[in-house]
Formats: sequence, structure tokens, C-alpha cells
Amino acid sequence: MSNTTNNDKDQKSMHADTVIKNHIVWAMGASFIPLPVIDVFAVSGLQLDMVKGLCRVYDVNFSETQGKAIVTTLTSSALARIGARSLIKLVPGIGSLIGGVTLSVFNGASTYALGEVFKKHFSAGGTFLDFDTERLKKYYREKFEKGKKVAEQIKKEEESKIKKTKKINVDDVVVEAPANMDEVVESDVLKRLSELGALKKEGIITDEEFEAMKKKLIDSF
Repeated sequence: MSNTTNNDKDQKSMHADTVIKNHIVWAMGASFIPLPVIDVFAVSGLQLDMVKGLCRVYDVNFSETQGKAIVTTLTSSALARIGARSLIKLVPGIGSLIGGVTLSVFNGASTYALGEVFKKHFSAGGTFLDFDTERLKKYYREKFEKGKKVAEQIKKEEESKIKKTKKINVDDVVVEAPANMDEVVESDVLKRLSELGALKKEGIITDEEFEAMKKKLIDSF
């Protein structure tokens, strides 16, 4: 019985980590929306969607009103900094690029920290009704600092994919050429779809979650 319980906890923990990781990637991507402030709302929506996903993992009743209130309370200080950085996009020419790069790490860190807070609370049997925001604010701040490193690592991984080259044959001569961006993106989408399929097969995510994540990936492509 104990082994079954431990296995169930491990499965839920892995499932929760997958939900968090996916939303970190999406939040970092949303950082490159060229319009200031709009990107902040997009990330907030993704973070609330992550909380909803974690509720499904831990069988907690989701409340959009309470969820928004808790997310806002926990992320208020980070949100102020993120909002200020979003305004960098107003700088003509390179504002959107610089702002996006700066924001991507902050948004990734904030999403990671938020996910870890809800994972900790829900895995201990907590719900929205007994959520102690004051106590968990400290945990959020700790995880936010770690989240910056996590986001930086994800950023490096994504950049390395773009920098990869492929070999092509031109008149029977092997030439080294930079990978085409569209093909890199397509390859990344296919890889993520394959990973989602493996997670579904192992029972880590449900059919419903698989279809929802697959739709998001395809829509983003």
C-alpha cells in the first residue's frame, strides 16, 4: 500500500513538473509579443492556466476568482518589475528585441516560482481555502531566484537549437549551412509532440491534457 502511495505521489510530481515546464516555455515565448503591457497580460493568463493544470493533477477544485487573487498577491512585486521592463519595448528599432530578451527570463522565473508554490501547497493536501499567501510569499521569492537560473538554462537550450547546422548536398558536394529557422521550429514542435505522446503513454498526462497541449503547440506553430 505504501509503495502504491509513493508511486502515485511520484507520478503526480512528474506530471506537475511537466505542467510547470511547459508553461515556463510558453511564458518566455509570450515575452516577445511586441506590444508593451499586452505581453504581461498574456503571461498572467498562462500562469492562471498553469494553476488550473496543477489543480487537475492534484484533484483540487479550481476557482478562477481565488486563483487570480492568489496569483496577483504572490507575483505583485515581480509584476511591477516585469511591467517596467515591458516598457523597454517602446524604444524604437530594437526595443521589442531587448525587452523580450529581458522579460523572458523574468517571466520564466516568475512562472517557475508560482508553479512550485502551488505544487508544494497542493501536494501537501492544501486547497484554495487554506492558502496562506503571507507564508508562501517567502517560498515564492526563494523559488523566483532559482527560477532565473532555470529560465536561463531553458533560454540556452532553445538558442542552441537555432544555432545548430545541418548538412545539405549541392551537386553531390556536402555543404555546411545554417539551419533554416522554420525547420528548426518545426523540428522543435515535432519533438515536443513526441514527448507529449510519451507522457500520455506512460499515464503521466491524461488524453484531455494531451489534446489541449497538442493544440497549443500546433496553434503556436
